[in-house]
Amino acid sequence: MSSMKDKRIIGIDIGGTNFRIGAVNTEGEVTQFRKIPVAEVFRTEDALKDLLSYLAAYRAGTAEEIAAVSIGFPATINRERTRVLQAPNLAFMENLPVVLTLSQKLGVPVFIERDVTMVLQYDMIKYGIPWEGITCGFYFGTGIGNAISINGQPLIGKNGTAGELGHIPADGSEIRCGCGNLGCMENLAGGKYLAHLCESVYSDTPVGDIFLRHGHDPLLLQFVDRMAQTVAAEINILDPDHVLLGGGVLNMRGFPVDMLSERIYGHTRKPYPAENLELLYTADEGEKGVVGAAYYAAGKLRA
Repeated sequence: MSSMKDKRIIGIDIGGTNFRIGAVNTEGEVTQFRKIPVAEVFRTEDALKDLLSYLAAYRAGTAEEIAAVSIGFPATINRERTRVLQAPNLAFMENLPVVLTLSQKLGVPVFIERDVTMVLQYDMIKYGIPWEGITCGFYFGTGIGNAISINGQPLIGKNGTAGELGHIPADGSEIRCGCGNLGCMENLAGGKYLAHLCESVYSDTPVGDIFLRHGHDPLLLQFVDRMAQTVAAEINILDPDHVLLGGGVLNMRGFPVDMLSERIYGHTRKPYPAENLELLYTADEGEKGVVGAAYYAAGKLRA
């Protein structure tokens, strides 16, 4: 029988826009990595059936023996980490018994977690962040991803839904969020809002160039300040030891990182935690969520 060293963990990172998958070994090396639009995987109203179908085809093309499957969802997940409760930015992902269904069909252990928690685990390992203390990760992509690590363990909450920072209310907003509420901050400080601006205001600008062409416009300056308000709100509550920031928005061409840092400090309480606050900006690596998912599963398998 082969050892764990000879096996691979299939890591999956499901974002609001893209689906990433790869086979990861014990050194964190990825083979058979794929990045495709989410819509190419989830084609019907039966999200679990679509996911199983894609996994079966992927696994059939993988020569290595699989030890586990680990999936990061852009969703709320129950406290037991067995069921996806709801994904604001993806239709048909509500109350899905992912672990039970997939483990029975695939015949290997299946682990699920919020995608942002797995990304934070990767970044903590890459950047040498100690497990002790409080680490907050903020990832601005389609929405606002937030994960909180306390002494190496993710903050989960009573229902399993802690860390939904993108759903703090934004005063005056009447935008209906995918979670069902009116006025969630991620509709004003996430990538969805930038896409909206490119449709309604900057129709001649690809979203990837919005900061290059219009970075000094009041609408974009306000957008960056909303990002800073969101980050500072959590910093003021938790007084974390480490703050990590990343995601596709922060890695867009022309994004004003210095302005974001300045505004975060501006909104953070004085003298502390502002006085010794340190912000670490992380690289937007395409495979990080996949490797983070594998790290997460490996820790569960060792436990």
